[in-house]
Amino acid sequence: MNFGFLKVAALSPALRVADCDYNAAQIITGMQAAAQRGVRLLCLPELCLTGYTCSDLFLQETLADGAEAALCRVMEATRGLNMVVVAGLPVPVDGKLYNCAAVICEGALLGLIPKSWLPNYGEFYEKRHFAPGDATAPVRTLHFAGAEVPFGVSLLFACREMPSFVLGVEICEDLWAPLPPSCAHALAGATVVANLSASDETVGKAAYRRELVCNQSARLLCGYLYADAGHGESTTDMTFAGHDLIAENGTLLAEAKPFGSALAETELDVGRMLQERLRNTTFAPRREGYRVVEFSLVPAATVLSRAISPTPFVPGDSAARAERCELILRIQAEGLAKRMEHTHARCGVLGISGGLDSCLALLVAVNACKVLGRPPQDIIALTMPCFGTTARTRSNAEILCQALGVQFAEINITDTVNSHFADIGQDPTNYDVTFENCQARVRTLELMDYAGRHGGFVIGTGDLSELALGWATYNGDHMSMYGVNAGVPKTLVRHIVRYAADTAEDAALRAVLLDILDTPVSPELLPAADDGTIAQQTEQLVGPYELHDFYLYYVLRFGFGPAKIYHLALAAFDGRYTPEMLLYWLRNFYKRFFTQQFKRSCLPDGPKVGSVTLSPRGDWRMPSDACNALWMKELDTLA
Repeated sequence: MNFGFLKVAALSPALRVADCDYNAAQIITGMQAAAQRGVRLLCLPELCLTGYTCSDLFLQETLADGAEAALCRVMEATRGLNMVVVAGLPVPVDGKLYNCAAVICEGALLGLIPKSWLPNYGEFYEKRHFAPGDATAPVRTLHFAGAEVPFGVSLLFACREMPSFVLGVEICEDLWAPLPPSCAHALAGATVVANLSASDETVGKAAYRRELVCNQSARLLCGYLYADAGHGESTTDMTFAGHDLIAENGTLLAEAKPFGSALAETELDVGRMLQERLRNTTFAPRREGYRVVEFSLVPAATVLSRAISPTPFVPGDSAARAERCELILRIQAEGLAKRMEHTHARCGVLGISGGLDSCLALLVAVNACKVLGRPPQDIIALTMPCFGTTARTRSNAEILCQALGVQFAEINITDTVNSHFADIGQDPTNYDVTFENCQARVRTLELMDYAGRHGGFVIGTGDLSELALGWATYNGDHMSMYGVNAGVPKTLVRHIVRYAADTAEDAALRAVLLDILDTPVSPELLPAADDGTIAQQTEQLVGPYELHDFYLYYVLRFGFGPAKIYHLALAAFDGRYTPEMLLYWLRNFYKRFFTQQFKRSCLPDGPKVGSVTLSPRGDWRMPSDACNALWMKELDTLA
């Protein structure tokens, strides 16, 4: 299975101006090498069979004939390569010359696409030699290179064996124009756009070119290949650098730096592009006027070389990560500030445990007070020790509150919980789910009534990962008046707290934040170990949060199936977990995700901070009694 991945390359072969035989040989060598590496789509530069800088030689009949003959050689060489090749050449049609892209597969010329926008400014004077393609003109058929060939701007090429792979083509300036042809191509169904280019190198142009390609791939929800002319073009007035680029939905996946390798190669996830378009209602398909040419490729498993981050919610770059943490803290604080202002709350009340989630919620609450111009004393943090509370977490909770200047109070709930056990007939030595849930519900009861007594409201601390797994007690820690962490996954919670520690000016605050980061994640509902340390560690029970966050991201953000997510996890974690372990926790994720929807169906309000959220009023609506049989069946095929 290839799971919707397509190995692609943009190549800038060295050439000789007007030497079509030499250029064809270089192209064939590059094609064969790419095929050996498993490339299924190869994009070459504009006019690569002749050279872009032929100037008035383009008007010579000999060059036109040489280009056509060279194309025939390239076509013949594609037999057995199992690859689509897009190459550039001049094509005479009805007394006019067109700057064209030829799409070739298995010895056949699938179509010719003329360039729509011809630059005729600065160092460019293409209108001297070429006529522009007309997107309003119907696709016609002409005889070229020994075959009847579709010719026109409105051409798409669809793979029979891989329906998610639909190719559209444009040429250089087409991308730089106000309305690139690729916009219409994408709306007509193209998931991949190939651009054959001859963009000369000037100061600052590479950065602009890079941004242009990335932005177009984002706007069109597509994969975008850009093959630039390179070594061998005439340097009479210009220099070409072979700046090849491959982007997918706004992300640059591969790049040949100017004057570098002249090859960019990676895998596009065209299945992901279809998923993006499926959920984007402003992406309105329009295929009128297009002709679709079908072709065949033998399906093959794709070995991923592109980077798959094991932490998709967390940027790998430290500067980008710090910027994201700061933004999320501000989003959370602004949301809470608005709610406190609207409800005329005299205070905010939250349960402080000495763990990560309540720590982040408290940081947010203090920032919300700053937004409102109110003192941090308007926040009341309650610690509610019981059977599992350890000295370490109790101490860290108090130190954190002192460092932040909030009110700190303690309500020991042990007697209340024991009284409740007696009421319902619970054996206090039976450490079952009732033993745990009673404590969580009593804590929520105390928080709600304490907030009511002081004219405030309860600030929820549960995070996105816990909501996905249902790792919360229904009508216990599941409930609050406003859940500030509801959109933040556990892996990101950790980095936000780390960011707060790194930027803290107070040494005591920094020290306690670092110790909280070093504390095992635990609900502390079971009695502590004999040495007083935490006995109940969450990740030993529900699995590593880095795995669950990875699974959550691809389930919700792209709607991928279990098999593809498992395949991505194998690449992302690269031996850190055994395949059996990845599959075990993936199965666990789906089981919990489906059975725990009823908790998410009645969540408190909370701010959205990223593209993945589980709010029943916003991004995720799911029946509480939906069946997971199809997903579990697919998982069974992976065992």
